Amino acid sequence: MHQYKGLYINGDWSVAQGAVAEVVNPATEEIIGTVPIGGAREAESAIAAARAAFDSGPWPHLTPQERCDVLDRFYALLAARQDELEELIVAECGATKALARIAHIGIAMDHFRFAVDEARRREAITPVAPLVSAGPGGRGVLGSAVTIREPVGVVSAITAFNYPFLINLAKIVPALLMGNTLVLKPSPYTPLQALVLGDLATEAGIPPGVLNIITGGTEVGRAMTSDPRVDMVTFTGSESVGATVMAQAAPTIKRVHLELGGKSALIACEDVDIEQVATQAATGLVVQAGQGCGLCSRLLVHRSIMPSFIEVAKAVLESVVVGDPADPATQMGPLIGNEQRTRVTDMVDAAVRDGATVVTGGGRPPHLAKGFFYSPTLLTDVDNRDAIAQDEIFGPVGMVIGFDTDDEAVALANESRYGLSGAVWSADSGRAFALAQRLRTGAVRVNGGSAVEVPWGGYKRSGIGREYGAEGLDEYTEIKSITYRS
Repeated sequence: MHQYKGLYINGDWSVAQGAVAEVVNPATEEIIGTVPIGGAREAESAIAAARAAFDSGPWPHLTPQERCDVLDRFYALLAARQDELEELIVAECGATKALARIAHIGIAMDHFRFAVDEARRREAITPVAPLVSAGPGGRGVLGSAVTIREPVGVVSAITAFNYPFLINLAKIVPALLMGNTLVLKPSPYTPLQALVLGDLATEAGIPPGVLNIITGGTEVGRAMTSDPRVDMVTFTGSESVGATVMAQAAPTIKRVHLELGGKSALIACEDVDIEQVATQAATGLVVQAGQGCGLCSRLLVHRSIMPSFIEVAKAVLESVVVGDPADPATQMGPLIGNEQRTRVTDMVDAAVRDGATVVTGGGRPPHLAKGFFYSPTLLTDVDNRDAIAQDEIFGPVGMVIGFDTDDEAVALANESRYGLSGAVWSADSGRAFALAQRLRTGAVRVNGGSAVEVPWGGYKRSGIGREYGAEGLDEYTEIKSITYRS
């Protein structure tokens, strides 16, 4: 049992006045911890602490190297507790052991390391070459300038349940490296992976008020998005809540950074290795039980290879071992809760009523009486305009849609209100790259490529701004120019 009696505010554990929430293991439905539920009082305290730490504390005025030193200690403390963190991730959000180790922790730590190294390489002040400009009476004036990147100020961070450890660090690390202070509110489903960071922050030497971690519902969220003492809101979650965040932040003209949903498309050309690509596509559907904003759930397949592609994908999905992720043999765990499973069930059932064909899956695995499980599911006979192909499911469900030409594939891929991710597969890498350039989406993987150094974010209703890479650091800065006469 993980039990917290307080919330992490101003470098200490503050006892909350509200009720206590139980944290449930989504695979077993057992209670694995309890946390206090924050309210208006806790939100007020956390925002006030972050404001004071930014306005009067040392953190924004440290050199970039000094802040990197502190975050390096934070990194080392997390690295030393990876086994403990892995167990917590498996129990709290239903990740398999391999996924928790490789993606939730491994990729998070890779991004952490890159961000610190990138911040160390940077110069806060960038000189501009001397220039001559026209002065009074037409006389030339010799002058120059510098540009300075400064912290935005107080940041509110609201995070999602699917990759909590990764997403929490994706906001904490760049914000703090750039000199900001931050209030973090995790998903009510996964508060433990946030609160565990509190003691480590103190041990690393992060000053009081620089990092604050509170729980709560809409009351706390509204305070974090609307309080005039907050300078920036960064949110990861659904499209609908993202719109609410923007609306609540608008009256105070805050900077808003949003990483929202997706309905990404994978394009498989007729010249691909069908076994390889269909296996990759099917495997991608079950990662974190399909609860990933960037996964490719629309499988756009050249009609000449559709029968073989479907046959391979069906076999792969039916071979996936679904069960308790604490078992090393498990390849896919549960959805986060019963509400999410009901949503997935309803969407698939509605698609079938509209004419879709279930190739495999389409319901709860019969051998699992407990837990919020849903079988890996593949659909055909889906039109790209159908709700199942347009709305984010957040479950292990994919659909195969055929195309005949590259132009048709691009049109189908772009026929979405989202634009977060995508993939293109072709034996002709030049052709694949040209297709990738035509997709209206923030990231495209060509023939399975990936890199940790690149930014992540969406077009259209998939969000605003970027995380990771050098651009992810820039999101948490303001640019000031200072001009002077020589």
